[in-house]
Amino acid sequence: MVVLLATGGYDATVRLWDASSGMCYRTLSHPDRQVNTLCISPDKKMIAAGGNGTIKLYDVNSSSPEPVVSYDEHKGNVTCIGFQRHGRWMYSCSEDGTTKIWDLRAPSYHRDYECRSAVNTVVLHPNQGDLITGDHSGAVRVWDLTANRCVNELVPDGETPISNISVASDASMCVAANYNGNCFFWTPLSSEEYMPIKKLEVHKAYVLSCRLSPDVRFLATTSSDHTVKLWNVRDYSLAATLAGHTKWVWDCAFSADSSYLVTASSDAYAKLWEVTSNEVVRTYSGHSKGITAVALNDAAPIESDGMGLQDDDVVLSDRYTANSYLDERLRELGVKT
Repeated sequence: MVVLLATGGYDATVRLWDASSGMCYRTLSHPDRQVNTLCISPDKKMIAAGGNGTIKLYDVNSSSPEPVVSYDEHKGNVTCIGFQRHGRWMYSCSEDGTTKIWDLRAPSYHRDYECRSAVNTVVLHPNQGDLITGDHSGAVRVWDLTANRCVNELVPDGETPISNISVASDASMCVAANYNGNCFFWTPLSSEEYMPIKKLEVHKAYVLSCRLSPDVRFLATTSSDHTVKLWNVRDYSLAATLAGHTKWVWDCAFSADSSYLVTASSDAYAKLWEVTSNEVVRTYSGHSKGITAVALNDAAPIESDGMGLQDDDVVLSDRYTANSYLDERLRELGVKT
């Protein structure tokens, strides 16, 4: 099984690592300032990197350090990126107050949802039909992609900005973190109804990211207090405090089997932790400045089925020529598709 581990940060590079040895085997150029967010496509063929108004797609199997394509429609920092389960489309959010959906067969975005303030995070519900955003105004919004509008708005802590959102793989729980050090838990009953479960103080400082483990046993939180904490989802108790970073811990990612956690910090290191022992088993060193984003994909690749976004019962892939925009760019660069 191919394990893809990528990090990005303030040194304007994306680095690919051999997860076992800790060696960096490839460095990708990201010239438009820092990397804010990373995501690996479900088929493990592409890495998306979000920066200052841009989203760049890199071909994992290419020898070129340059991106295959760059999307420039955001007007502010791109704060979060994700892919639909089969890689049919990509979504993103930005400090420009928008959340966008991109059909990768087209050179521009397909949908654009506007919020009243900077959007810090977005996640796709496991039903693949709802996008959930968190913004600087303190709102969590649910966007129904079929209805093409916001159908639910939650304001858990006044105007305190939402920093990150995570949804359980079985859709049993949604968690939002904020700058007051709190996490808020809901049970999604429907797109329009999220039942509040719990408010939990997880740090005394900013919570920068929160991630539910794939087996939904643990919640990992990272903070400006330099620590990572693991919480038991069953009873909301603290399972462990992972101390090893010396500056803000910006991001984290679980392995597919929930046994390992990778963290990224302003101290310019990424660390691989074993969840059961709470020990660091590998440290990744090579960035010259702080690391702000990490992406890990050690699951079996999910191949695209070739379908596009559904819009008014029209499949977007039918609107374009048989050769997608991305395929055309790959061929221009001499990459076989």
